[in-house]
Amino acid sequence: MSEFATVLRAWRDRVHPADVGLPAGAGRRTTGLRREELAALAGVSVDYIVRLEQGRSTHPSPQLLGALALALRLDESEREHFYRVAGAAVPSRGVVPQHVSPGVQRIVDRLGDVPLAVFTASHDILLWNPLWAAVTGDPSRWTGLDRNLVWRQFTRGHEGVEFDDRHEEEFASDLAADLRTALGRYPRDAGLAQLVQRLRAESPEFERRWSEVKVAEHRSSRKTMTRTPAGPITLDCDVLTVPGGDLRLVVYTAAPGSDDEQKLALLRVTGLQALTTSPA
Repeated sequence: MSEFATVLRAWRDRVHPADVGLPAGAGRRTTGLRREELAALAGVSVDYIVRLEQGRSTHPSPQLLGALALALRLDESEREHFYRVAGAAVPSRGVVPQHVSPGVQRIVDRLGDVPLAVFTASHDILLWNPLWAAVTGDPSRWTGLDRNLVWRQFTRGHEGVEFDDRHEEEFASDLAADLRTALGRYPRDAGLAQLVQRLRAESPEFERRWSEVKVAEHRSSRKTMTRTPAGPITLDCDVLTVPGGDLRLVVYTAAPGSDDEQKLALLRVTGLQALTTSPA
């Protein structure tokens, strides 16, 4: 059996269902993840996981390796070994980091009472909790460039979000400046360079802000989420940077004692379910 197949099986066995938000259930023959559970988390077929563990499928894509590393809660050293034994290049230090460490994953798992998501330095969404999905809409429906916040802001508009004039100006300006900061930090990231190129070509507003040559990092804003199942909710948004990994933890909170706080509490119970009134 190959080293890749060995570590994949061993690391699958050590991840408990509760670690990834799954019920343990009765009658399990293993304390770790089942193959079908890992397949669902990584977005591949069960048959493919079987073939990987049996050494019948080789050279998995870097995208799949990243998804498996996230599902298996690998730390940085384990992740690098995982890529190497799969025959793939370890992601370069010159590209935007996308690895979610076990510690960051635990933060997302345990802070379920506030909307929270994890973004890369270039604002690709990587991870979110159910309350985030209830407030912003389910990010799992987004694909390709639509998973990038800056792209959606400048090409789709801020659908379902309202700002006052000051915060709208600050938000758009900060996002463009944030992207310039990321480009300077990760000059060998071809995907980031392509994103900037397309934004400059397709969004006059982004091009105008890009030409201001502002360098900054977006830290906070206030916005009203207008399409939640509980109705409009005004929230404060704070962005925290994860040391070492250069990820962004984006957290929404409501003012204590406000109607918005009550609506958030309601969404913790209802999630993405539509709120309807029963007929009389």
